[in-house]
Amino acid sequence: MGKIISIVNQKGGVGKTTTALNLGAYLAHFGKQVLLVDVDPQANATSGLGIDHRKLEHGIYEAIIGQKPIYEIIKYTVQDRYKVAPATVSLAGAGIELVGLDDREFRLSKVLESIRDEYDYILIDGPPSLGLLTINSLVAADEILIPVQSEYFALEGLGQLLDTIALVQGNLKPALGIMGAVITMFDKRNRLSSSVMNELYQYFPNKVFRTIIPRSVKLAEAPSYGRSIFYYDSKSKGGKAYEKLARELIDLERVR
Repeated sequence: MGKIISIVNQKGGVGKTTTALNLGAYLAHFGKQVLLVDVDPQANATSGLGIDHRKLEHGIYEAIIGQKPIYEIIKYTVQDRYKVAPATVSLAGAGIELVGLDDREFRLSKVLESIRDEYDYILIDGPPSLGLLTINSLVAADEILIPVQSEYFALEGLGQLLDTIALVQGNLKPALGIMGAVITMFDKRNRLSSSVMNELYQYFPNKVFRTIIPRSVKLAEAPSYGRSIFYYDSKSKGGKAYEKLARELIDLERVR
């Protein structure tokens, strides 16, 4: 059975989507069958993989509310073994519409369980909020990966996110685990970055990935061309960092 990993952080601009689409690209490069599920209404992961979400008739929203089976909305990317369940503009109202549905917290989980065996990894790019879509992203996952920007304000909301995770574990998904945190946008010239990194180890003892994602112009540019960093510039510092992160994740699974 495939591993379902939700990549979450309710704070925007911390490298969540960048991590989701580039980690997926390198996992596919290493021979894994990967599905990226875009549950963020901004649809940045979808467009970052070269798919114009504005032209799509159906996406993950229709799968969540039961209008379409998920296999009908999944799209191929330019990379072998790498597919995406895209977000569309319809997803913006999903948080409100889900309120009135039965099993509203389990909708995404049920959808993904139906295709779980087809993939080695299913990565969920959740929205930068703590609403129902994020709850669905957590309940659907086996484990959570938390990108944390190496800036002070990035740590301020971390306690709230951990409280939400604890509530999900206590009431909806007892088996939900925290795979770990990955430090993003790190600038070794900035003394604050090192301070934040040290504080992060207190939040996640023994659960901070060794790989550190640097601040990188190439990582910022790649989505505007509809490409992962693997295709845009794999030899850049950002490309090498996500390659290393994918290797570390695979090795972690192998050890387990």
